[in-house]
Amino acid sequence: MPRFARHLENQDGPHNPFPGVSALERKLGHSLPHRIGSNEGLDMPHRALAARFGDDVVTLARAYGDAEAWAPRQRLGDTLAVAPESIVIDAGADSLMALCLRTLCDPESRVIVSAGTYPTFSYFVHAEGLRMVEVAYASDADALAPDLAALAAAARREDARAVYLANPDNPSGYLHSDADVLALRDALPEGCTLILDEAYHDFRDDAWTPAANGVWPGVIRLRTFSKAHGLAGLRIGYAIAEPETVAMMMKARIHYAVSSLALAAAITVLDHPDETREHVAAVVARREALAGLLIEHGGDVLASTTNFVALRLPSAERAAQLHAALLAEGTLIHRPAHPALGHVLRISALDDALTPGRLETLTQALRLD
Repeated sequence: MPRFARHLENQDGPHNPFPGVSALERKLGHSLPHRIGSNEGLDMPHRALAARFGDDVVTLARAYGDAEAWAPRQRLGDTLAVAPESIVIDAGADSLMALCLRTLCDPESRVIVSAGTYPTFSYFVHAEGLRMVEVAYASDADALAPDLAALAAAARREDARAVYLANPDNPSGYLHSDADVLALRDALPEGCTLILDEAYHDFRDDAWTPAANGVWPGVIRLRTFSKAHGLAGLRIGYAIAEPETVAMMMKARIHYAVSSLALAAAITVLDHPDETREHVAAVVARREALAGLLIEHGGDVLASTTNFVALRLPSAERAAQLHAALLAEGTLIHRPAHPALGHVLRISALDDALTPGRLETLTQALRLD
């Protein structure tokens, strides 16, 4: 059973003071067409907004979205074969990370992370006044991956409140099997929750199967609409967890953090899964082509189950040189800021990456190294 922040466990509240009109309509069992009590700008003409974006966006912009995000939770529940009560919606996976920490941790709680993994999580750990303990990646000739045994050992040694794991990993792209992830969960100390960042889950071969989308006790599974669904600018994501954990998260959640436009967009893409699957297939094909290009020129390309390719360089200094050279040309790729992974370059599998000559500086350097 997860431990939660003391101020959430020891009382019934806090309770959301404004659950919203949609929640009230569900409770009453009928619509409320005459909305003269919620102080929204429902009578704003929005001529300029309508001229630029159309009437549908204007309608969505005027009113608060559903604070409980019930419709996308139902759509996700149907898609994933998960009860809506085990799903929470928030403003992207980043916001869900912060929500997890607010829900699970007291000040000075210890949180375990891999040194160099997705840095926004570490940013939130520090912002919440928590104590972060890093463990090194496991590295060999074939892979660069979070060390699950080391994460579990650190969690037991530190009596950690939470462990963070990105799976597939960012920035290496490595995918641990579900069995290995659950073995990590089982090796954690009593009351320690595994925060499982699955931002790239949709690029797994089995992404849409029920077996890959279950509610795992002791685990909060974070997902996003930013990658496979192409809604990064609208900021929306979801978590899958036990209903008791979701109920605690709802106590600490900013109830109108997700806009009405983002909620409607999420429902739309969920109602058109073939478009998402077509996009994922195209990304995977580009990823393999990009990996092949870099390997052809002598690159040490790591296996990836994401929408990017990770290239391992001989040293952080060499990676920094190539990163700077590409930036000077107007080409942005990613180099992790953490010293532990400074020798890695991450390249998104977009059409632009495969434009002839786009990565010529990089491929020439690989031939010379």
